[in-house]
Amino acid sequence: MADPSSYRPKPGEIPDSPGVYRFRDEHRRVIYVGKAKSLRQRLANYFQDLAGLHPRTRSMVTTAASVEWTVVSTEVEALQLEYSWIKEYDPRFNVKYRDDKSYPYLAVTMNEEYPRVQVMRGHKKKGVRYFGPYAHAWAIRDTVDLLLRVFPVRTCSAGVFKNAARTGRPCLLGYIGKCSAPCVDRVSAEEHRELADEFCDFMTGRTNTYIRRLEKQMAEAAEEMEYERAARLRDDVEALKKAMEKNAVVLADATDADLIAVAEDELEAAVQIFHVRGGRVRGQRGWVTDKVEEITTGALVEHALQQLYGEETGDAVPKEVLVPALPDPVEPVQEWLAGRRGSGVSLRIPQRGDKRALMETVQRNAQQALVLHKTKRASDLTTRSRALEEIADALDLDSAPLRIECYDISHLQGDDVVASMVVFEDGLARKSEYRRFQIKGFAGQDDVRSMHEVITRRFRRYLAEKEKTGEWTDGEAPGSTEDGELTMAGTLTEDDGRPKKFAYPPQLVVVDGGAPQVAAARRALDELGIDDIAVCGLAKRLEEVWLPGDDDPVVLPRTSEGLYLLQRVRDEAHRFAISYQRAKRSKRFRSSPLDDVPGLGDTRKQALLKHFGSLKRLRAATIDQICEVPGIGRKTAETIAVALAGSAPAAPAVNTATGEIMEEEPGTMGSSGEPVTMGAPDERRGQET
Repeated sequence: MADPSSYRPKPGEIPDSPGVYRFRDEHRRVIYVGKAKSLRQRLANYFQDLAGLHPRTRSMVTTAASVEWTVVSTEVEALQLEYSWIKEYDPRFNVKYRDDKSYPYLAVTMNEEYPRVQVMRGHKKKGVRYFGPYAHAWAIRDTVDLLLRVFPVRTCSAGVFKNAARTGRPCLLGYIGKCSAPCVDRVSAEEHRELADEFCDFMTGRTNTYIRRLEKQMAEAAEEMEYERAARLRDDVEALKKAMEKNAVVLADATDADLIAVAEDELEAAVQIFHVRGGRVRGQRGWVTDKVEEITTGALVEHALQQLYGEETGDAVPKEVLVPALPDPVEPVQEWLAGRRGSGVSLRIPQRGDKRALMETVQRNAQQALVLHKTKRASDLTTRSRALEEIADALDLDSAPLRIECYDISHLQGDDVVASMVVFEDGLARKSEYRRFQIKGFAGQDDVRSMHEVITRRFRRYLAEKEKTGEWTDGEAPGSTEDGELTMAGTLTEDDGRPKKFAYPPQLVVVDGGAPQVAAARRALDELGIDDIAVCGLAKRLEEVWLPGDDDPVVLPRTSEGLYLLQRVRDEAHRFAISYQRAKRSKRFRSSPLDDVPGLGDTRKQALLKHFGSLKRLRAATIDQICEVPGIGRKTAETIAVALAGSAPAAPAVNTATGEIMEEEPGTMGSSGEPVTMGAPDERRGQET
């Protein structure tokens, strides 16, 4: 590990100008490339106290052994040079998007004497017109098959073309009218190129012109009683319309635009791009990247733009690019895009209308791509095994933690405090083992005390199960065989063969939080006399792993599969806890004194509230009046009256903006039948006046 002060430039050496800088390691390999409006200000940020740097930045500067820079005239030049160097050096600490698949394009080889329509992958070639990318090659072939009726362009390979020219016989497509057969001189090279140009025009969105022309020709043929020709033209029109239907109109103004969306978490990011031409989605692609540097959404968008348009020119860069966040600053990026296109490019965030709605669709695709990537990564057995081994090495465990339990605390401003326990066995979620807890030992907000209570209750149950089955024997680990494997039968199961709750101890307890929560969990285990279960905490802000009694956290490598597994476990515990907390809060809001009346179901509750209009009026009603409700007998009415008399009336509804006491009106009660109270904004969303 290098000391950044050993290669820090001397004061005054770094120019206060735009430029691009490179960090190199001890072997002179470039490990990071960056650009700056002011090289002096940007580089100074890397040479501050290491404790103040982001862990990923700290890892980069301690890996580097030197830094160098190149001064440029403008920020646009800096952007272009940064892209070129990232492509050239492939630095390990830069964000590098990787295609989640090799996307196929529909290509027209306009650089040949007889242009050919074909499917192409890989690097783009000069002089070839590309359309797409498409999600599947078969989608391209379906589209081409429909269009060849109207635009019979060559699709055969060079070998087939030469053989047909030599023999004087076209291929099958030439015989069935789906190729104009330039190989046997049915059309000249100029006529065939004109067909290829029309094919490209149709693919770029100029569709209505050709459909109107064919419909006009069809009408003329019908008037001249050339019904067979009219029928062929009718079929051509239907083929074009069917090809257009494969790409429904999403923007009514026939816009040419690319929409870019980003879905990210602390470790990875997924990018999805929709290519819209003539108001129709003509292609889609996506990338996934590891976030190996501290980076904002705007910076992720900037890197995506560099990768997407770094080698494109002309119409390949659309007039409009819609993004979820703008790079900072946005002007150099916009100017760079305009330079690639040769005219102005609008780079903006859609705010309303069809473009906003389509952006939400692209965002959902990005989120799904990230989830799918994580699922594939988590389901790989080799990856899970490596993750468990990395956790064991980082935490100095005797063996890989095959069972991991994670705990999280959730509440809303100190109310409805709950906790969750999730279980991962062999790196996979074991949802049947999940448990949830209500905090009962105290009231109010205290995450540390709550964590101590939950760990105590869970492992007290574990000890009780062991004591009940008589498995506490000296010198033998409870529930283990001679080879140390956990038993799944015998005393660890109920009479019906199902495992006992809390019967199996984990090898590792993970808590959501830092040093205080870890200390509370360790103290709870020590108080119960359990010393063979490891404890750690994962702090969400910097993804640091805390161990009991350590002043400094363990920082797992950014590319560590162990860190990825711990993050998944922690996030699952958080999800499970917050879903329980929300359900508990919702149930509390829906509670009513009528719930305590025995034998009174939902149907009769609704009938009572509908008849009286509110719980307040029901409380003021006499027994005879209650008996008037269909389905309510006298005995039930007496029980209802007693239950309501024993419950405190609700506070009057108050408008917190004006202090006005709201008069109750029919229809103003909440789902519990109580008048709605104008409370805190998060508890009265959608009810403000």
